[in-house]
Amino acid sequence: MTRDPGLQPERTVLAWRRTALHYTVVALLATRLAVVRDRPAGLVAAVGLWLAAVVVCQCRRSRRLIALTVLGYAVLGVLLIW
Repeated sequence: MTRDPGLQPERTVLAWRRTALHYTVVALLATRLAVVRDRPAGLVAAVGLWLAAVVVCQCRRSRRLIALTVLGYAVLGVLLIW
């Protein structure tokens, strides 16, 4: 089977770049919220999740890691809102 010379590989790379950007923006906003509300646990979680997002974007094919990162962001949101 030959590799597709079309635009699909380029679209995939661009999609992962957008994903990395979204993870970074959410982590920065969560970090800001944790600092403003004086929640050190939220700050640690936000920074940890940003690092996990970087790893996810480097290891794009790990569905478990992606699922855990998304779950982590959900838990972080609950921690910061609570």
